[in-house]
Amino acid sequence: MSKIGTLYGLGVGPGDPELITVKAFRLLQQSPVIAYPKKRMGSKSYAHQIAELYVQPGDKEMLGLVFPMTREKEILEREWNKTVEIVWERLSEGKDVAFVTEGDPMFYSTFIHMMRVMHEEHPEVPVVTIPGVSSFLGAASRFNLPLADGDEQIGIIPATEDKEAMRKAIENHDTIVFLKVAKVLPMIIDLLKDMGLAEKAAVATKVTSAEEMVWTDMRELERAELSYLTLMVVKK
Repeated sequence: MSKIGTLYGLGVGPGDPELITVKAFRLLQQSPVIAYPKKRMGSKSYAHQIAELYVQPGDKEMLGLVFPMTREKEILEREWNKTVEIVWERLSEGKDVAFVTEGDPMFYSTFIHMMRVMHEEHPEVPVVTIPGVSSFLGAASRFNLPLADGDEQIGIIPATEDKEAMRKAIENHDTIVFLKVAKVLPMIIDLLKDMGLAEKAAVATKVTSAEEMVWTDMRELERAELSYLTLMVVKK
């Protein structure tokens, strides 16, 4: 029986291909299989685009994996099990699989669930994660804005429609990063106005990528329709 391959979770950064670690680069070179989240249609993900830049065409198996965008438990379980078995096929042949993910593999990443299901179904598989630069760190650099200094406290949360929960998050931290803010942006802007903090906010979409857009004037965003990959930093 061949040796079981290692499953690597590689964080490849928020969009700029140069924001990849030396270790992630080395593992992309060494791993015979590069797995990536594949969109059913449309453009390639950042992770896919970045991985392609660092491997020779035809030198690796590029394994596109489609992940279901639904909350139905039965569908999720069935499709995730299929996806894990596809990866297991390669691992069981002794091949290492490098799963590339935007940002960091242990921070709101698709890889987290991949790792969890793999542990449940095939606990013998070695799993190793390689840290990556997360979008909120890319945004801090782009805004030239320190996220925390001295004893300041920072909160990093997904933005939701719960206005009072968002208010408390702002009240309880010196800096708050709202992830995936596009879907509730008007509500968050209204909340910031109520709290007298509209001028303390900055928004970035697809930060550090070639498609990056940045706003520091919230009035420009009141009716904007932004990408899913949008975040807001509020620094009190």
